Amino acid sequence: MRNTGKLLGSTATMAVLLMANPAHAAGTAAGLSVTNTVTVNYQVGGVVQTAQTASDTFTVDRKVNVTVAEVGTTTTTVTPGQVAAVTTFQVTNLSNATLDFALAVAQQVGGAGAHANTDTFDVTAPTIYLDNATTGVVGSYDAGDTLVTSIDELAADGSRTIFVLANVPLGQLTGAVAAVTLTATGREGGTAGSLGVALSETTTANTAGMDTVFADGAGAGDALRNADFSAKDDYTVSAAALTITKVSTLISDPLNGTTFPKYIPGAVIEYCISVANAAGGSSATGVTISDPLPAAVLYLTSFGIKVDGSVASGVCQADGTGTGTIAGSTVSGTIASVAAGSTRTVLFRATIQ
Repeated sequence: MRNTGKLLGSTATMAVLLMANPAHAAGTAAGLSVTNTVTVNYQVGGVVQTAQTASDTFTVDRKVNVTVAEVGTTTTTVTPGQVAAVTTFQVTNLSNATLDFALAVAQQVGGAGAHANTDTFDVTAPTIYLDNATTGVVGSYDAGDTLVTSIDELAADGSRTIFVLANVPLGQLTGAVAAVTLTATGREGGTAGSLGVALSETTTANTAGMDTVFADGAGAGDALRNADFSAKDDYTVSAAALTITKVSTLISDPLNGTTFPKYIPGAVIEYCISVANAAGGSSATGVTISDPLPAAVLYLTSFGIKVDGSVASGVCQADGTGTGTIAGSTVSGTIASVAAGSTRTVLFRATIQ
């Protein structure tokens, strides 16, 4: 009975120690030698004898596990011709050892994107940057971040923010999607400043040393338990779709005035250039209109060039600002912005020669 009591006491003490030293989420560190010693006390003829002990030692094996996750829950909205569009991921080392991670970005060829959409085009020049936690804004791409192809010496339970930058080709329409996949592959760690060699899983019986077990799940484009993980994000285009219309309206002529005028020399005509931007896309900004007049008409100075006017019931209104210019015979005007679903105009008059 006394021996039993001592063993139970040792068990209780061990439980307290374990509670006082909780393991990290990744688990006990790989390579650690864990030794447990048992002590047995006994008596012979009522005389206490020398206690007997026995020990057991094992080495904690390495569990390789990694996740890659898109940061945020929405697509990255981009515009045609945008340079260095940013999408963001987080790589987390769930292994119980410090590891390097090789990084690769791949473009999808059709199929489902990351956000209930379908890949329809490729971005150009995708590159990978590592967030620099000591410069700029942590978690947001800035000039202090580093162009990389790997993460060096990522500790167990450690995470790093990764940015994928890419260029959007001109000519893409609203709703076009380019899906990209970031893959992180575990490599041997231990030497700072260089990418470790490929990991090798122990497929034989357990050895006395530190074995390696792949424990990663299946990501967006990788298989189960192969020391890597991948996640998707995508770029969705929001473009301006402009329709340009130019119409002329006969205002008056020298013989009939404004009553059923005709296109005869001396007649005044009004030109309306309308810029319509389709609904559902982006605003068109810095819209510059340049209209060289034919030799048969002469710009009418007295009316001016009215820019950024509106259209009501299909009729151009003379409500723009007189900010247009003429150089030689070329009429010009700049509209700061044409919102999606709206129409803005440039209006001026000329006489027939």
